[in-house]
Amino acid sequence: VEKLVGLVRAIMVSHKEFVGAGKQPGLQVWRIENMDLKPVPKALHGSFYTGDAYLLLFTTSAPSYNIHMWLGDECSQDESGAAAIFATQLDDFLGGGPVQYREVQNCESNTLLGYFKSGIKYQKGGVASGFQHVVTNDMNVKRLLHIKGRRAIRATEVDMSWSSFNKGDCFIVDLGKDVYQWCGSECNRFERLKASEVAIGIRDNERNGRAKLHIVEEGDEPAAALGPKTAIAPSTPDDEKVDTSNRKKGALYMISDASGSMKVSAVAPSSPFKQAMLSPEECYILDNGVDKNIFVWKGPKANMSERKAAMSAGQQFIKDKGYSNKTQIQVLPAGAETTLFKQFFSDWRDKDETTGPSKGYAIGRIAKVEQVPFDASSLHSNKAMAAHHGMVDDGKGKVQIWRVDNGEKVPVDPSSYGHFYGGDCYLILYSYRVGGREQHIIYTWQGLKCTQDELAASAFLTVKLDDSMGGAPVQVRVTQGQEPAHLMSLFQGKPMIIHSGGTSRKGGQSQAASTRLFHIRQSSSRATRAVEVSCLPASASNLNTNDVFVLKSPNALFVWRGVGASDEEMEAAKHVVGYLGGTASQVSEGKEPGDFWSALGGKKEYQTSKSLQNVVSPPRLFGCSNKIGRLVVEEVPGDFTQSDLATDDVMLLDTWDQIFLWVGNDANAEERTGAPKIAKEYVDSDPSGRRGLPITTIKQGAEPPTFTGWFQAWDPKMWETDPLDRIRARF
Repeated sequence: VEKLVGLVRAIMVSHKEFVGAGKQPGLQVWRIENMDLKPVPKALHGSFYTGDAYLLLFTTSAPSYNIHMWLGDECSQDESGAAAIFATQLDDFLGGGPVQYREVQNCESNTLLGYFKSGIKYQKGGVASGFQHVVTNDMNVKRLLHIKGRRAIRATEVDMSWSSFNKGDCFIVDLGKDVYQWCGSECNRFERLKASEVAIGIRDNERNGRAKLHIVEEGDEPAAALGPKTAIAPSTPDDEKVDTSNRKKGALYMISDASGSMKVSAVAPSSPFKQAMLSPEECYILDNGVDKNIFVWKGPKANMSERKAAMSAGQQFIKDKGYSNKTQIQVLPAGAETTLFKQFFSDWRDKDETTGPSKGYAIGRIAKVEQVPFDASSLHSNKAMAAHHGMVDDGKGKVQIWRVDNGEKVPVDPSSYGHFYGGDCYLILYSYRVGGREQHIIYTWQGLKCTQDELAASAFLTVKLDDSMGGAPVQVRVTQGQEPAHLMSLFQGKPMIIHSGGTSRKGGQSQAASTRLFHIRQSSSRATRAVEVSCLPASASNLNTNDVFVLKSPNALFVWRGVGASDEEMEAAKHVVGYLGGTASQVSEGKEPGDFWSALGGKKEYQTSKSLQNVVSPPRLFGCSNKIGRLVVEEVPGDFTQSDLATDDVMLLDTWDQIFLWVGNDANAEERTGAPKIAKEYVDSDPSGRRGLPITTIKQGAEPPTFTGWFQAWDPKMWETDPLDRIRARF
């Protein structure tokens, strides 16, 4: 019997869908269909049928893994049970190292929401009613989406009727060829901004750029697809959130099956805890149910039955405590603890935590930090290194680059390969050979100052190029400033040079500023990128102690080396100097001559913290808003950018050793006066015991370098145009 059980289990854990699971960094999504796993097409990632259950796997380049089991409000008991079994099998298949999450519709973790920057969509129906995840050119869509949320955006399909509308929210009327964004008279600016991102996502991903977008204000509706207009309901308040002082309270329990059945016993009634409370021989539950969150920690030496029963023990715990079924569960193996979990401990230290100015990065099965140098010569023989650095090869394959021009792709002169202009979009086709077979990657690079027509054309031309090559290439869409290491490596020892304005069209460069500053930073694979700082005039506040900068003024040319900069960043500076022309003076941080500072308009404070290289706890960004009638704090999911700073809110940036409050120009009086109190509560309620941190209040447009240094290539000119106008320009 044992042999038979073992054989069945071996067959089960080697499901055919697991063969490619976790092989490449990024997101994979499956739906439970007839008790089996069926992949969801990439273009439809982030769309969930409410009658279904899903399994998601997110793989980092480390590699480390997150497994998410997502349950729709109307999914059956059988489907949720099958999702749990597949999640356990996938965890087994990946060696028990992944972090596992139980996600329920409308109460997803920030980790899951961070994968979908333009929000997630809930669609009516499911596999039982014949609804399939298929990308087609069918333009006969007819649905109404209700957009809720300011940072965690959720678009829920509702009845196609005027009775579904309310004055306080945005809605999307999706008619296939035409997509209308309807804005209620009481909805606010940031909600309009986020609803626009959802509409753009529908056009670009679901319709391959083929739909037309329209903005409709309440009261100015065209002849509608919804029949005669009826009275619009007033705005409705959002669900209650847990208050700040309660949201980080925790209790610690130990799980044991020594008696033959799972028993839970109390270890500590309230946080902060000590790391030594976690014995490697046991499994534990950290109860943060007051914030609808519990964590199950698996000790590396705990017995197999306890480790395997971690998720079900968590579900039983929720039932026993009488918590809402919407409570999130995270299952954490030792070594893969999340920031949220670690903050409940006053003395948490990761194994091999790095110190000093060296650049550590995650490597190994989970997150063991080592100084492992990148060795291009061993990429093909050492698959682990290829995965750790996100590099398919050393970048020495064939490169072809086109610029998008009037809806067509125009070849870029190879002599200017490596130079990218913010006013353009580019297609980069990379071809390389592995084991005698030719492989292809298409990078679609989109400048921050290109036109909407070019953005749409770049998406269309990428599909066309992909089709012409039999649909085999890997497609990577890259926004200026977010270039992956492999793309940066294609220029063979030269840095990727990004010019802030203009276009690579002949004579299309905008008039270069009399003083130009290039910020040079290196990736873990030693590929470098030189980003032109787009503020005018260039200022000393843009410097950063971790990097190299090239400064060209009308009278001089300098290469400035920060204390924490690398030799490779200095080497990259030579190419920037060669492009700018002239002989450069070398300047070391702390020994700058007077004419260096005068070229930058005088000496100013800049980012001198080396913590950018050794972030023990990743920086976190929160919005403080009373747009729903009372002041609430909401975290920005995923990696944040300057665009996540809502100009009609107060934002809280937690960099571990200090807190910044950023006040948007359009924030109201209650947000301005209430935010400092919230910042103090946020620190005082921190379960790790942090107390008395400096709280710095700063204003939009007057940000000091200690703040802007947390955002790469910060653009102070961004605030000169309305964010709403910027995104509407993409319609």
